[in-house]
Amino acid sequence: MAVHQGGVERSLPDLTGERTWRAMVPADVDAVAEVARVGFPDHFEGRDCFENRLALNPAGCFVLSDDRGAVGGYLIAYPWRHERVPALNTLIEALPQDADVVYLHDLAIAPTMRGGGHSRPIVERLAQQARADGWSALALVAVNDAVAFWQGHGFVVHDSPALRTRLAGYGHSARYMVRRL
Repeated sequence: MAVHQGGVERSLPDLTGERTWRAMVPADVDAVAEVARVGFPDHFEGRDCFENRLALNPAGCFVLSDDRGAVGGYLIAYPWRHERVPALNTLIEALPQDADVVYLHDLAIAPTMRGGGHSRPIVERLAQQARADGWSALALVAVNDAVAFWQGHGFVVHDSPALRTRLAGYGHSARYMVRRL
């Protein structure tokens, strides 16, 4: 599959062989940025944001790769505050000391990989890890009309007037969702 970005055609890898989730490493960031460009065309975040999140919380960053190391998906999560959402395409200086949820910043899978059941293992792995670390909930912002997808992973819409204001930059269909652990 080719992606047109800034007049330049870029190809996403065609993963072959065994596909597994593994810890993200700095060498994966360029591939993660490419998957994000395809998965979230209306919610751009630059390479530096992915690099930033990996540096802040490597334990919450994963990639879906094949036996050659080609990346076809990613998940990024980190401790954050309930009912707060980081602004899109911004760097975070530090994780909040008063964090009370694990924020699932992004889960994206290349279009050629979708429908293969790849999201459930990593979301469950994140939930188990968060529960074992003492967190009471996962939270996220569902974009691109993905509420039903996230409901299938145990998340429920959480709404409040303050959240509606905070979600304005994410688009009209954005919904804050929570999964209790």
